[in-house]
Parts: sequence; structure tokens; C-alpha cells
Amino acid sequence: NALVYISSGTGEKREYTYRELHEEVNAFAGALKELGVSRGDRVVMYMPMMAEAVFAMLACVRLGAIHSFVFRGCAVGYLAHRIDDAEPKVVVTADYDMSGADAIPCKKFVDAGLDAARFAPGHVIVCRRGSGGSMPMTGGRDLDYADLRERYIGCEIPVEWVESSHPIYILHTSGTTGSPRLVQRDTGGHAVALTTSMRHVFAAKPGETMFAASGASDIGWVVGHSFIVYGPLLCGMASVVYEGLPARADPGVWWRIVEEYGVNTMLTSPTAIRALKKHGFEHMSGHDTSSLRNLFLAGEPPDKRTSLRVSESLGVAVRDTYWQTETGWPILRERSPEPEDEPLEAASFGFPCPGFDVRTVDRESGEEVPAGESGVLAIGPPLPPGCADAVRSNERFIKTYFSDFPRGLYSTFDWARRDEMGRYIVLGRANDVIKTPGQSFGTREIEEAINDHENVEEAAVVEGVASAITAYVVLDDGDTVENEASRTAVEREVKDAVERKVGTAARPDEVRFVSDLPRTRSGKMLHRCIRAIAAGREPGDISTIKNPEALEAMRSARPPMIPEKAEVIEHKGGKE
Repeated sequence: NALVYISSGTGEKREYTYRELHEEVNAFAGALKELGVSRGDRVVMYMPMMAEAVFAMLACVRLGAIHSFVFRGCAVGYLAHRIDDAEPKVVVTADYDMSGADAIPCKKFVDAGLDAARFAPGHVIVCRRGSGGSMPMTGGRDLDYADLRERYIGCEIPVEWVESSHPIYILHTSGTTGSPRLVQRDTGGHAVALTTSMRHVFAAKPGETMFAASGASDIGWVVGHSFIVYGPLLCGMASVVYEGLPARADPGVWWRIVEEYGVNTMLTSPTAIRALKKHGFEHMSGHDTSSLRNLFLAGEPPDKRTSLRVSESLGVAVRDTYWQTETGWPILRERSPEPEDEPLEAASFGFPCPGFDVRTVDRESGEEVPAGESGVLAIGPPLPPGCADAVRSNERFIKTYFSDFPRGLYSTFDWARRDEMGRYIVLGRANDVIKTPGQSFGTREIEEAINDHENVEEAAVVEGVASAITAYVVLDDGDTVENEASRTAVEREVKDAVERKVGTAARPDEVRFVSDLPRTRSGKMLHRCIRAIAAGREPGDISTIKNPEALEAMRSARPPMIPEKAEVIEHKGGKE
């Protein structure tokens, strides 16, 4: 097989061989060509996790066109801005997204986005799911893909050969640092990078099966582009396209897929794993996952406690990777992806991937710092194949990524530390560094210490009012602290854990209990918004936020009152 498509919303399962995938891509290419799409044109896609999304992407490549995928469910203004950025000849969408409990009307969002956009493409292709409900079609503009497919299935559409530097797609970042950036990727370098990563990062082999599971790996984000679509297919693998949430219809659905299709390599995010953790770890060990060699993580840093529990439950290595939309493939990974090789350091990002000259540098001078010291994670030029190109403005591209340090170093905007073995540990965004007299801490160092608490599901640490270190803590299984004494006990345990594992200067001044943390639609934690709330400011651009209600809950969160008889201790020149 080339693709295995599974929908938890419709119950549909479809498998495509490479020959069948070739036929479907040619049919979609014929439809796009009929609508005037040719080399260099842009096509915007606003689609759910469905096989037709893969067909559409590969059809663009066949024609030499450039696709711009917009994650479905984004706000109308966000979609309109992406349409204006791309100035597409065609928009491709579906009637409904069926991944959640309720169907999301994708076509309705596209109609509203086109109304709000300054640029209006000539045509909209609609892939119908047959999900019921009315769906207005604009005459002369909207076309049913089923009708177009009928005309071109079985046809061979000639390949448009392009230079290796020709763009393959444009994509926006998830917006963790503010306004999302536009990334452009070239065709030849992209193919080289993903072929390399499949072999040397993921240890994947032709004929095997890869499952990039929802959480990090939605087709609308870079991980899905790289490791649902292009990477596995370039490697001659079968790729699982799963439409559904991690625990829908039950928390064992992923592991049934692993068992049924003999998945060998899996990729997901710590955020998705934490969502499954709420249902307990027994669902992971209730299926035959013996085919699975590695579970890779991408997105946010995982916590050691969860990584170890997942590894024990599945009986496989859990391996972290670190990368960005801008790079398109991992910058850091464990030294070897082969299970029989050296033992892993849980929740460590690891060593540079081939082609990346990684360094930690002083944020002011740009000079490399010694092992054991923290600095900004930077990459020496030239960047390897597959990394982002300039889009429209070369000057802006250079200013954004290459102007922070001398000698043309690329800045990842992340804070990191290199150990004596050469392993890199990413500690959070560089602007999330917490400075105390004589010392600086990455937010991840403190969060990791808090996450080790047996009752903590997740934590976010930021610098609040008057440089106070503020920790927002989500407890396991949605637990709440029922009384003031318990709240105070948990707060003190959290603070003590940080002091013991990181240092006295890193001890949080405040611990605030919340039910959720704000995230982008790709699942990454929005530290910049959390930092603004803690400091009493407005969070700024939240167009990419997935759960705005979390911000409101954080505004009302207050640190627990300390009982009158509580011990008073000296700390940082003040008292608790």
C-alpha cells in the first residue's frame, strides 16, 4: 500500500496501492489543469485529514504548481489572510471535517474567507463527504470534485519538470512567537532532506508502514506535509492518514491501528500523549504493538515521567525530535534510531541531524558557550537541503533569521544547553528565559521539575509581575484541589521540587492551578500569551489559538491563600 485512510467520524477505511495513488493524483491534476492551474500557480487547500488532500497536494507537484495548506478550523480572518498571501488560482476544500464529535463545515469557512479576502480566485473545488446538511454552491465558481474526477480518472497528465530550486509549497508557522511567518520550501532540497531523514533519523524502510498520528502530525502543518505525505512516499512506505482525535472513539484507537496495519514507525506529539494519559496507560498495553519499533515525538518538549511510562506500556523506545516549520525536518534527534543501540536519555532532544551545524551561543555576542552553559540554539551556514527559502522579500527573510548574530548564524529563537556528550537539550523560547541575579533559566528546566510531581499533568512557567516566577499547573486527570490546605500542600511540593532539582533561584513565587493551558491549533503551548496574562497585559495576536477559553480561566486563576499557621520562610529577600 501507499496510503491507508481511516476516519473515526465516518467509519470509512480505504487503502490505496501506489498504482491506485498514481491514478488518483493524475485525476486531480487533470481537474486542476482544466481550471487553468499550471507551473508556478498557487493552490490554497483548506481540507480535513482525508485521502483527497494527499491527491491534491501531489497533483500540484505534478503540474509544477505550489500548494498552500491552511489548517481547517482556523478563524475566517486567518484564512482570508492566507488566501491574500497566496493569490491562488484555485481553492480546494471539503464539505465537512469529521475528526471531532461535531462535523465542521469547511466549505462554509471557505465561503466566509473568500468574502473577507481582497483576492478572489476563480474556482473552488469541493470534495463532498456525503455528510448531509445543506451546502450552498456558487454557480460558475464552485465545482464538485466527483464530477471532475469522473472526467479524468484513468488519464495520464504529463509531469511538469522543474528546477530543483522551484518552490513546492508555502506554509505558515503555527504562531507561537506572535504573527505566523510564511515559509517557502524548494522541490529538490525537500526531497533530499526527507529521503535522508526517513533513513537516518527514523530508520524507516521501503515496504513498511508509518503512522504520523494527530496531535503533531495534522496534514495542515509541516509535520503532516513531511511525514504523512512526502517522506513515507519518497521512502516507498505505506502512510496512515487518520481522521480523528487521539481518544475518539476510545483511547485505544491508535494502538488498534498499529496492530491492524503492522505500523513500524510512529510519530506524534507530547500534547497528544498527555491527552491519552488522562485515560490511563492500560489502553496502550491492551493491543499487539509488537510491530512498532519506535515512537517519535515532535512539537513541545515531553516530560521524562510521561515518556518513560509510555515506553514501558508500549514496549518501544520513545524518541524525541526537535525541528521547526522553517527546517521541514529534524534538527536534533537521538544519535541512532536503532533500538539495539545506546540507551536513551528520556525527554532529551539529542544530537544534530546530518547537515546541521548546531551551536549554543551567547545571546549578546553570538560566541559559542561552553558545554553545560545555556545559550541560544543557532545553526552555522549553510543550512542543509529542505530548509526554508526567502519568500517575496529576501531582505526580510535575512533580517528575521540571520541578523541576530555575526557570521550569518541562523537563529532558532530557542534557548538550549549542550552537555559533555554533545547532546542538546532545548529549554524553551529564547524570549521565555527567566533571569535571576547571576543566573538564567529556560522555562523548560523549571517545567520539567514540576511535571515530575505525581499529581501534575502539565505546567507552564513564565516571568510575571515584578519578575516573579509564576507557574500555571494543570493537575492529572482533571483533578482539582478541594480545600485550601491541600492547595497549599501541592503548591509547596511544587516549589520544593523546583528548588531541589533546579535551584533556589528558580523556585516559583506563585503557583496557580488551571484546568488547561492555551495552545496553537498545532498543539504548541503559547508561552507568550501566558506570559502576558501573568504580567497583567493583553495577549496580543491570538488568531492561531485553539482554546481561547483557557486565557479567560488563567485571568481568573489566583495563587492559593496560605493558612495563618503555615510556616513562613525567607525566599529571595521576601517571605512566603
